Amino acid sequence: MEKIVLKDNWRLRDASETEWIPGTVPGSVYQDYLNSGRMEDPYWRANEEQALELMKRDFEYRTVFDVSGEMLSHDEVFLHFDGIDTVADIYLNGQRLGHADNMHRIWEYRVKELLKEDGNELSVRITSPVNYIYGLYEKDPLIVGSVDAMRGCSYLRKAHCMYGWDWGPRLPDAGIWRPVSLLGVDRARLDNVYVTQKHEAGSVTLDFRADIEVLGAERLYRLEGGAADGTAFGKESVKTADGAVSGKKDARRLEQEGLTLRITVTSPDGSVWMPEARQMSLVIENPQLWWPNGYGEQPLYTVKAELCRENEVLDVWERRIGLRTMTVVREKDQWGECFCHEVNGVRIFAMGADYIPEDNILPRVTPERTRDLLLQAKNAHFNCVRVWGGGHYPADAFWDACDELGLIVWEDFMFACCIYDLTEDFEESIRAEFIDNIKRIRHHASLGLWCGNNEMELFLEENAAAWCLKPSQLSDYFKMYEYIIPKLLKEYDPQTFYWPASPSSGGSLDCPNDENRGDVHYWDVWHGNKPITEYRKFFFRYVSEFGFQSFPALKTVETFTLPQDRNIFSYVMEKHQRNQSANGKIMNYMEQTFLYPNNFDTTLYASQLLQAEAMRYGVEHFRRNRGRCMGTIIWQLNDCWPVASWAMIDYAGRWKAVQYYAKRFFAPLMLSCEEEGILTQDTNVNAEPYELKKSIRLCVSNESMQGRHTTVRWQLRDASGCVKESREESLDVPALESRWLERVPMQHAETRRDYVSYELLENGEVVSAGSVLFCAPKHFEFSDPHLRVEAVGDDELLVTADAYAKSVEIRNADDTMLLSDNYFDMNPGTRRLKVLKGAPEGLMVRSVFDIR
Repeated sequence: MEKIVLKDNWRLRDASETEWIPGTVPGSVYQDYLNSGRMEDPYWRANEEQALELMKRDFEYRTVFDVSGEMLSHDEVFLHFDGIDTVADIYLNGQRLGHADNMHRIWEYRVKELLKEDGNELSVRITSPVNYIYGLYEKDPLIVGSVDAMRGCSYLRKAHCMYGWDWGPRLPDAGIWRPVSLLGVDRARLDNVYVTQKHEAGSVTLDFRADIEVLGAERLYRLEGGAADGTAFGKESVKTADGAVSGKKDARRLEQEGLTLRITVTSPDGSVWMPEARQMSLVIENPQLWWPNGYGEQPLYTVKAELCRENEVLDVWERRIGLRTMTVVREKDQWGECFCHEVNGVRIFAMGADYIPEDNILPRVTPERTRDLLLQAKNAHFNCVRVWGGGHYPADAFWDACDELGLIVWEDFMFACCIYDLTEDFEESIRAEFIDNIKRIRHHASLGLWCGNNEMELFLEENAAAWCLKPSQLSDYFKMYEYIIPKLLKEYDPQTFYWPASPSSGGSLDCPNDENRGDVHYWDVWHGNKPITEYRKFFFRYVSEFGFQSFPALKTVETFTLPQDRNIFSYVMEKHQRNQSANGKIMNYMEQTFLYPNNFDTTLYASQLLQAEAMRYGVEHFRRNRGRCMGTIIWQLNDCWPVASWAMIDYAGRWKAVQYYAKRFFAPLMLSCEEEGILTQDTNVNAEPYELKKSIRLCVSNESMQGRHTTVRWQLRDASGCVKESREESLDVPALESRWLERVPMQHAETRRDYVSYELLENGEVVSAGSVLFCAPKHFEFSDPHLRVEAVGDDELLVTADAYAKSVEIRNADDTMLLSDNYFDMNPGTRRLKVLKGAPEGLMVRSVFDIR
């Protein structure tokens, strides 16, 4: 097959104007207008408002291209769009080819008879995504769960968050967002190849299934389970969802066409494996298994399928796979029913975050940017990411990176917080969307499960009457998520676990947010205004959403503000906060925890500490209860524009405090402390220490494949850091378990003057450490730690404290430095840190002592 990518000579115009500007494909209207100086940065100050107005217009992309005689000599030529955003009509040389209305699927047209050697004109006429949904919504409203999203967004198969969300702007960009190509085909081509695995002791059997399109035929032909050259399959004909019929007749027909399939598998060490003659399976001896990050390596095997006619290769399908078993285990136990990832027979404690689109302007997302984001997740000991259903199905580069980095992917289908009418046209569109993406993604080692939607089962179980404006919409829900999708997955990816919704207990509106079954979205902390101590009241089986907001770093704020905007209640700062009244909510939690900050920068810093402490409090508790809880997925990993949000890494790529905390609380070997007797805002500040019944109980969590011999140390210290009491003991911690130490009373500790520091050692090295107070930081009588930091060469820092310092933050002048650790607690003394990125120049250091 010959492929020509149509990426040159594109132009763009407003459909109501005659002037053209240069266009980029793949690309978008916003990016092309920015490149041509036709609009201001929509992320700057309140420019979002005028950028939204631009999307009330229609646009046209046009290119002119030549086609070689060689391309025209093929039996057929297809015009192939990997993605159009979103409503468009496609014309070639004045002939209308078709209409597109789904950004999540492939669009393809036969065009050989329309092509000529010189001067082919391709036009893609894009309809306003704003006017489109407004027009449909006015005629027939549909309920949208996010108050920040534009009404009617669920009418269009476009990333819902582009219409606004409680962390995203209303910037519904448009364009040809994925590549366009011409495909020259002779006789036949590979539609797809599916590889399944059967694991036995010392070997893995790979079975191959290939769907083949023979030009002129009305359906696909399937080879599977037996021979690749026309011998018996061992099963009778079976009709598939997209018209393929597998069986003996398919093999004979392909043999008559002179078509054969040649398969090779190349191992990570370069060894080549091939099926025996006339077979569609092979056995890999002594396989190198793929493991999630923290449990082993990520070796990848390359599978290559070549469709041949005699000695001519007509088409090639080549992908990388990992040899592993992957499922979700649900078994009854003493607490209800477990819910956990199981990889190669090992039950994994999921540690990660929810992933949203990386940018509202999609062409800004590059493979390099995606990999860097995911690498930062891996480096903070993530083993899992959840792709949230209100965005888009990630590009191949995302999946390749997750395969290489060992990140299990929870993949939502793209439905979130909305009601949908399952009309015939809508069903046809989403079926094509599902099949395209299942075929594209299913071979990836990192694919952990498919999930039907985000939060719709929860909302319908709570109040179906409020959500469904028509009786048919409730039945449409069940048809989509509990019939259509699982039926298609049974055909196209039966080896991958399917979950009907998130959260869910298994479907059928059966208590979808049950703390003792399935997965949970827990938002009483934050949305419910409850204190972070609430986390310890629950032992969720798998919490797939929970989070806490903070502001981005000052240097990130400066990218969208003027100096006069830098007050958290200014118009611009509130435009870059999409969760209603959330800036005030941050301050409400802040007054419970810290002294009132004395300036804008300190406010940003304190907000990040709030977020970090909240997530630490929750994750450590859940990890201490491994076995009962088996997953902590934090909302959210990243931002799509500069904004106050739940993100762990802000839009500019700067780590918030919580990402450094995560590197510690997701560490495979972690020491944490369950303290009692904390003096909080709900406690009488005049209470005597003995009335609080103070105590600590330490726990070592070992999320590794080996047992660990450790030493646990703790000290009771006063604010200056002087040791008042200490203890040390050895502890052997089995693989994949958490072990508690005995509870230690602390009645003699002074509530507002003393703290406990603790550390975990392995082979004499500190591998985990922290500290705990018995009152809110605002009430603790900190001594001035007189923090100092100096550079030691280009890649090391030396930090010194004269007294206890909590949440020590170190920055360089432009806040581009990434350190081996940051936002850490420190006893008096010195500590060395590695500089991983950025120059150690213009160094600044502060701690909770400076929040005043």
